Amino acid sequence: MLLAFAGNSLLCRLALKGELIDANGFTLVRMFAAAITLLVIFLISNKSVPKASLKPSWNQVIGSTMLFLYAWLFSLAYLVLETGSGALILFGFVQLTLLFCGWCINQKPTLYESLGILMAFIGLVYWLVPAWGTPSVSGFVLMAGAGIAWGLYTFEGRKVKRPLLETTKNFIYSFPLVLLFNLMFTQPINWTDKGMVLAICSGAVTSGLGYVMWYVVLPKLKVFQAGVLQLLVPVLAALGGWLVMGETITERLLWSALLVLGGIFLVMKSIQAKNQK
Repeated sequence: MLLAFAGNSLLCRLALKGELIDANGFTLVRMFAAAITLLVIFLISNKSVPKASLKPSWNQVIGSTMLFLYAWLFSLAYLVLETGSGALILFGFVQLTLLFCGWCINQKPTLYESLGILMAFIGLVYWLVPAWGTPSVSGFVLMAGAGIAWGLYTFEGRKVKRPLLETTKNFIYSFPLVLLFNLMFTQPINWTDKGMVLAICSGAVTSGLGYVMWYVVLPKLKVFQAGVLQLLVPVLAALGGWLVMGETITERLLWSALLVLGGIFLVMKSIQAKNQK
């Protein structure tokens, strides 16, 4: 599941860095592939569907809009950001958004969970500080917006009772917005076969199926727990960038990864202790 999130960063950066497809085109193909894949799986696994379940609710409108904003801003940001840095900014703002949402509904972390969150954030800041001026302002703002949108999407996803159906509807209902913005902001880059394959993989596998799994897990987690687990994604994305694209793994990154993993370990131990009571 978290590998799928990291895979999205890697696939998007691969496609856009090599100018194999433009950012809006990547988003369009990605969202279309995810919608078709999930729709086929849903129709195969459900012989009959009540008409009432297909009507969009207010939560559905919010969810599909946040999904669109996340996917669109995510692609635009990766035009200028490295794989690991982009994921760092993205999930840093996801965590901040979910912490704020959790406090709004009176979900407060325990001492160990607070220490875990703090340790993970220290690790991420430690990684980013030397290159704080490196990300462009536009890239930072775009990815921060994507993180806020994904955080709100995650927050709404806690209420989902039928993950496959709701995720399928989110992708279908968000597609008109994706198509509209693609027509409004067409970019002068040809769509190559490789670029389309990367976008399709991002949509069908690391987005569609990955998000269904995430919706299955979400109801079992507190809001801030869902956020801190996603802080592992920048580490995985950086490793992927190193393996696939030759991006640099530094000593600072290794120390940062240890802090992030240590923070996540504290949160998971707290969850385990609660489940054993």
